[in-house]
Amino acid sequence: MSKLLAILAAQQNNVAPIVPFEQQYDKIVELHFAANESLFADQDLSNPYTMEHCISQYLRQQNARYGAGGYGVLRAIYGRSSLFDGEAEARRFHIGCDIFGEAGTPVFAPIAGKIHSFADNPALGDYGATIILKHTLSGEVFYTLYGHLARTDLDRLVVDMSVEQGQLFAHFGTIEENGNWSPHLHFQIIADIGDYCGDYPGVCRYSEREWYLQNCPNPVYLLPW
Repeated sequence: MSKLLAILAAQQNNVAPIVPFEQQYDKIVELHFAANESLFADQDLSNPYTMEHCISQYLRQQNARYGAGGYGVLRAIYGRSSLFDGEAEARRFHIGCDIFGEAGTPVFAPIAGKIHSFADNPALGDYGATIILKHTLSGEVFYTLYGHLARTDLDRLVVDMSVEQGQLFAHFGTIEENGNWSPHLHFQIIADIGDYCGDYPGVCRYSEREWYLQNCPNPVYLLPW
């Protein structure tokens, strides 16, 4: 993992913006939705339309184009779906970065890769349309996952199809198609994907967090801010 981290750190200044973002003009604010966070504490965020309204209003107030964050954060919000429940321990620890914005926001490949797999994961609280890219940098193979996309983004995709750096290949999905979340992109780096295809846990059990944080390093290395 230390080798991959070194490669990603060296690449950080050479990535394409994953969403439309002009460093000198656009503002981004932190939105982590941590279990102990007071922001929106008086709102029912289990309702995705309420969540979308709260986020949109907050971004306007902050004069921000996007809200982003959530890597390595414990979130109570996953209790809204049985998908994250477990007999011994529920999954509540987030291991990707969420970028909140408007439905339809374009998504670009930060670095070149190939289509590893894709799927529609339609359960309540799941990813909805999901695309996973496979990358090779300095001989090291790793993967990036893009969740909560528009269903039409899956049309005409083929495994092993090349995706160039900066290529538009996806869009933020609507609430109705993205697993019932406020429109956003779940972005995650994965070192060892195992046998997963079109899916990979973006939320883990707190007791398993150390392993997942090692296998899924901070996505900030491939973000332009």
